[in-house]
Amino acid sequence: MKDNDWVSAALLAIGLILGSVFIANAITDFRSGDRHVQVKGLAEREVQANLAIWPITYTVSASELDALRSRMERADEAVIAFLKLNGFSDDEIKRTPPRVNDRWLNSYDNQRPAERYTTERTLTLRTNRIIATRQAMDQSAELLSQGVPLSPNWGSTSQFLFTDLEQIKPEMIAEATADARRAASQFAEDSGSTVGAIRSARQGFFTINERDPTSPEIKLVRVVTTIEYFLTD
Repeated sequence: MKDNDWVSAALLAIGLILGSVFIANAITDFRSGDRHVQVKGLAEREVQANLAIWPITYTVSASELDALRSRMERADEAVIAFLKLNGFSDDEIKRTPPRVNDRWLNSYDNQRPAERYTTERTLTLRTNRIIATRQAMDQSAELLSQGVPLSPNWGSTSQFLFTDLEQIKPEMIAEATADARRAASQFAEDSGSTVGAIRSARQGFFTINERDPTSPEIKLVRVVTTIEYFLTD
């Protein structure tokens, strides 16, 4: 082999060695810069509802429309008096139009029933007095003794709502983020790494549910965040 060939071969070998070193360093740098961990952070808080909606529905019947109206008015007065005795005001009580049914016209055999007309009536209490509402609901059987035939309407049930979510959102997001950071720090400690900056973050949806079926006025607010942190040696 000529001297020039030996020189070219040596230069080529040196170039390949240096190139492999540079590539290995680049791969190491890339991997170290791309090391990350994904964790979830949870924040939960119990809060009391601040809005109560209680539909009080009853049904009365009569042979004549005038008599039906009189019975409905007496029932309305009894319901309103009951609510006022529990401390509620007229502004918190709303009446909905009655739903009148002519049982004679709607009968299949065209037989006139003993009481031709029935009406379903709903008075709705809308208030921020949560404890007073629960107490009144517990005592609602008193309306039966006053001649008000309560008839629950499955399409319109009582509700206890929490409407102040915006006031606690920032604190709960901070709590969820701190919880995620603790999880990432534990993972990093176990793997011999250190938690770095946030790589990405996704805030989950806030959910508001009853704490349990027997306490609908107590709500459980929950949020989960998903955060990726860089890891360093």
